[in-house]
Amino acid sequence: MRAIVVAGPGGPEQLHIEERPDPVAREGEIVVRVAGAGINRADLLQRQGLYPPPPGASDILGLEASGVVAGVGPGVESITVGDRAMLLVEGGGYAELVAVRAAQAVRVPDNIDLITAGGIPEVFITAHDALFTRGHLQDGETALIHGGGGGVGTAAIQLARQRGCRVLVTAGSAAKLERCLELGADAGINYRSEDFVARTRELTDGRGADVVLDIMGASYLEPNLQAVATDGRIVVIGMQGGTHADIDLGAMLRRRISLISTALRARPPAQKAAIVAAFAADVVPALADSRTRAVVDRVLPLEDAGEAHRLMEGGGVVGKIVLDASPRA
Repeated sequence: MRAIVVAGPGGPEQLHIEERPDPVAREGEIVVRVAGAGINRADLLQRQGLYPPPPGASDILGLEASGVVAGVGPGVESITVGDRAMLLVEGGGYAELVAVRAAQAVRVPDNIDLITAGGIPEVFITAHDALFTRGHLQDGETALIHGGGGGVGTAAIQLARQRGCRVLVTAGSAAKLERCLELGADAGINYRSEDFVARTRELTDGRGADVVLDIMGASYLEPNLQAVATDGRIVVIGMQGGTHADIDLGAMLRRRISLISTALRARPPAQKAAIVAAFAADVVPALADSRTRAVVDRVLPLEDAGEAHRLMEGGGVVGKIVLDASPRA
């Protein structure tokens, strides 16, 4: 099979096509012929040598994919050959075939094309887990979502609105903020020209956001503490702004603020199975009846993975870039 591999740590030019052995479905696994593979920021970090795959995972890039089930291993009864599936994987998505535990696969609703489905699992599962399982976001509360124009951000906006929450977002351009409003955000804050703490306080009558979904990490820790409400929760899912920061524990204690961090890739199989099951129960029905939708900025051929990384690093993408791994005519 064809697969995208990293020649060595560095820029997008390090990505190239390589022939790899076809994967075989082991106990509890399926093999899927890939149609679409979503691009995620974690892929960029892995390409740079900053985010190695967990032990036993494929070194091929890609944390999510979609396609048609081509093989089923022993002990799998939940899915069969020929089913359309979308997958949460630890690696291997940027390829023509990928093996995954069956518990990390979900059938693709009939109204969603297979390539688009490749951009759904990682961002929707991340957003669902961070907002509701980790952040305990409740109906009627306010969420502040940083990076609202990104893959996780566009998913989080829709999921929070589905739960009856008020949604505030930050983004770096008027165009991105407009897209966020179209997806259901109540208000947008341009972090390049506005103070998001002051605007969040203003938009919540001084109270702050109940849950802050943060992709920045260290550089946003202090302002997030100012923007979150008493008894609020800050859920960190990314570290684009660094990994180390001072923190005022006294302020956290006085206002009973919870600081939570979460990631998907290295979790044990039982946890991943539970997370995927929650996604299947809570989110897939909304995708199936179009109340919620994947936001795909563009689709590129598998061999253009390097260009996809350049575009994501450029910052102009809204939602997801998906690689088309379908056989070339």
